[in-house]
Amino acid sequence: MSAATPAKRVVVLDYGFGNVRSAERAVARAGAEVEITRDYDRAMNADGLLVPGVGAFASCMAGLREARGEWIVERRLAGGRPVLGVCVGMQILFARGVEHGVETEGLAEWPGTVGPLKADVVPHMGWNTVDAPAGSRLFAGVPSGERFYFVHSYAVHDWEFEATHAAMTAPLVGWTTHGSPFVAAVENGPLWATQFHPEKSGDAGAQLLSNWIGTL
Repeated sequence: MSAATPAKRVVVLDYGFGNVRSAERAVARAGAEVEITRDYDRAMNADGLLVPGVGAFASCMAGLREARGEWIVERRLAGGRPVLGVCVGMQILFARGVEHGVETEGLAEWPGTVGPLKADVVPHMGWNTVDAPAGSRLFAGVPSGERFYFVHSYAVHDWEFEATHAAMTAPLVGWTTHGSPFVAAVENGPLWATQFHPEKSGDAGAQLLSNWIGTL
C-alpha cells in the first residue's frame, strides 16, 4: 500500500493587515497544513502563499514592505510559486491605489488603479454574485448564481491588460456589480486573487479554497 500523499503546506502571510485566523481555519478545513508567519524562508518555501488584507491600501502596503512581503510575492511569482491575494491583499497586486486623493504605489503585478466604489451605498458589505469567467479553475464546481461575502469601499473598475509577446494569454477575470462593475477575481498563472472573502463565504468559499489548494 502506498503512503498517503502529504498535505500541501500553505503560509498565511502575517504582516499586520488581515484576518489571519479566519484564513487559517478556512484553509485548514479545505485540507492544507497551515502556518501563520512573516518568516521569509518559510513563506518562500511553502506550497502556497495566502496574502490577506483589511484596511487602507496605503497602510497595507506599508505593512507589507516592512515585512518584506513585496519581495516574497515577487520572488515566488518569478519562480512560478502560487500566491492567493484576498480583499486588500488582491488590491495591492495592482499598480496603484488612490484614497482621499492620495496615490500609493502597489506591487504592479497587474496594471490598473484601485479607487472608490461607484455606488450610492458604501461600503459594499454583504453577499453578492460573481460573473465567473469561462474556463475558470478557481470557480470550478461552484454553481452559477452562488453568492460570496464582500466588505470593501474600493475596487478596480477598469481592467487593463496588454500582452507583451504573442505567447501571452490574458488573465481570467471575474466581475461583480455594486453600483457599477468592478473586478472581483483574477486568475493569472500562479497568481490568483479575490476581492471577496472566501474564508467567510460558506460552502462556495470553501470550494474556491479547495480548488486553489488542488493546484499547489
